[in-house]
Amino acid sequence: MSAVRPDTGGTARDQDGRIAGRTRVTRRTRGWGGVATMAAACALTVAAALSPLGAGQLDVGRLRGAPAPAPAGGPVAHSRYAAATDSGSCTDPEASLSPSSGSTDGAAVERIKKRGRLIVGVDQNSYLWGFRDPATGAIDGFDIDIVKAIAQNILGSESKVQYLTVPTAKRIEDVQQHKVDMVVRTMTINCDRIKDVAFSTAYFEAGQQLLAPKDSPITGFDDSLDGKRVCTASGSTGYAKLQEGSHGARITTVDNQLDCLVLLQLGQVDAVFTDNALAAGQAAQDPAEHLVGKPVTKEPYGVAMNLGDQDLVRRVNQVLASYEAGGVNSAWMQAYRTWLAKDLPDVTGPPQPTYK
Repeated sequence: MSAVRPDTGGTARDQDGRIAGRTRVTRRTRGWGGVATMAAACALTVAAALSPLGAGQLDVGRLRGAPAPAPAGGPVAHSRYAAATDSGSCTDPEASLSPSSGSTDGAAVERIKKRGRLIVGVDQNSYLWGFRDPATGAIDGFDIDIVKAIAQNILGSESKVQYLTVPTAKRIEDVQQHKVDMVVRTMTINCDRIKDVAFSTAYFEAGQQLLAPKDSPITGFDDSLDGKRVCTASGSTGYAKLQEGSHGARITTVDNQLDCLVLLQLGQVDAVFTDNALAAGQAAQDPAEHLVGKPVTKEPYGVAMNLGDQDLVRRVNQVLASYEAGGVNSAWMQAYRTWLAKDLPDVTGPPQPTYK
């Protein structure tokens, strides 16, 4: 099976059905059996449709139209890269509220307990992080394991979760409007976002990097991008970085990062610019692609919550402190070995937490 999705019109093809001007043939992929297989379950450009669901269910969302034009290593060190967005007096956006220390619950935690389920915005098409396995129908990944740990701590069961698919550009809005209790979706903590939502301490750190075909002349985030078509998700830190300076690249935006991989496979873009942690998962789905160049930003991932839910932020930080404790035997390291070690090797542990 080809790893590309079926052509839905508007794509020029030759008499043999190949995309015109595209000579590279996408090889059969490993992992899920390819993006085309996954697409049958996830659908192109999954958007948020926040209708009520039962505990443990996943809201698949609705379809949208076509996108509007507009590492090879692991996580990066704090000292090597500037934050993706850094302004004014903000110098340590990862600093969060200290963990809960007592047994008294605040209003936000009580709201969740009274409801009897945790409502979480997630991704369902980021392989290794948050994805719906078409073979089992289950939603799994590194981010999902964190959600389960939070639900277990607050509600006594990891299954008392209502998963809602949230596209990149809707994450902050849905948290602000309390459509979800939190978003756990490879969401970068930065100086712009801490004005709009509250974050836990960082639970992983990655960096923006380019994904391109193995036969591409693109060498990294440099002048080799001049005239090339680069895809990124709207509302992402990758988009913000490209807006600062794209080295002459033409930018295409989509709602969800996986759609960039599909466009890359179809030959409609030349490269994808995203977190190297996500790009490693995409390369695992399609070995015809690989990470090029070096990471150019620091991307600490955090759990996003409403600014008014300070007790929930402290509770989540309490959960993360326990989840990350224990060194090589910690729950964090077990999840890393299960989901990420093969494609993001040499990670020795989570980022050091910092508190206000």
